[in-house]
Amino acid sequence: MRELARGLQFPEGPVVMPDGSILLVEIRRATLTRVTTEGKVEIVAQLGGGPNGAALGPGGKIYVCNNGGFSWDVEDKNGNAMPNWELPKGYTSGSIQMVDPVSGRFETLYTECKGMPLNGPNDLVFDKQGGMWFSDLGKGRGRMRDYGAVYYAKSDGSMIKQAIFPLEGPNGVGLSPDGKTLYVAETFTARLWAYQIVAPGELKLPGTCLAAPGGHQMFDSLAVDARGFVCVATLLNGGITAVSPDGRIINHWPTDDPITTNIAFGGPGLKTAYVTLSSTGRLVAFDWAPGGLKLNY
Repeated sequence: MRELARGLQFPEGPVVMPDGSILLVEIRRATLTRVTTEGKVEIVAQLGGGPNGAALGPGGKIYVCNNGGFSWDVEDKNGNAMPNWELPKGYTSGSIQMVDPVSGRFETLYTECKGMPLNGPNDLVFDKQGGMWFSDLGKGRGRMRDYGAVYYAKSDGSMIKQAIFPLEGPNGVGLSPDGKTLYVAETFTARLWAYQIVAPGELKLPGTCLAAPGGHQMFDSLAVDARGFVCVATLLNGGITAVSPDGRIINHWPTDDPITTNIAFGGPGLKTAYVTLSSTGRLVAFDWAPGGLKLNY
């Protein structure tokens, strides 16, 4: 495992750019941030709220799931802090933002769906038609917690609709190599769901529970590799959990951070896994022999 950057403020959502740099979000700093190939950390945009997931989309723009912000526990001796369930001051809703990665200029595309606020958008993936599937994990509200949902939206801000509701903390989303299956990881249950896509933005419901490994762990964001294995960043049992397309094989690659939050593939042959280790504020990389699945953008 090779360390590419440290001192990040709860990194998530790595995006491998054509020049080899990595764009990621820092949830606590509320930024879209670039890690250069030399390991230099640069702020691209100050997005506010809590940018939580990112993806390269149509027109070379970066699309960000912004959860609206977290409250944070007290920093540890290394300056790291963990989000808690309390809503931050000034919270109104989450949003979907579109960022120009060159200028840093951004705009907000969505804050609601048919009058229902987006509570905590988390992760997203683009289909071949340029539409985005994204998860809304929801928010904790004292002793209560929102049910989550999955939405489908156009990249130009012209259409959004609810695709799945309710879910228990939907987090990572991804597409199968043929684009016919949507994968959704639930955080609190550590379940991985598979949904048949029947048309752009349309799913056959209910879905199938592809994997539920149990134990003391939770699921975060995900990426799909070249074999079609769903590679889910895993919390508490920190690492990457890879699940075969039929759910029969479940392997786990540990990291040294119990809050391992996301994975993206890049490099020659997409054989490098870039992983965010959020509680220790690091971006790391390691070899992934099967290679990753090439994304639509």
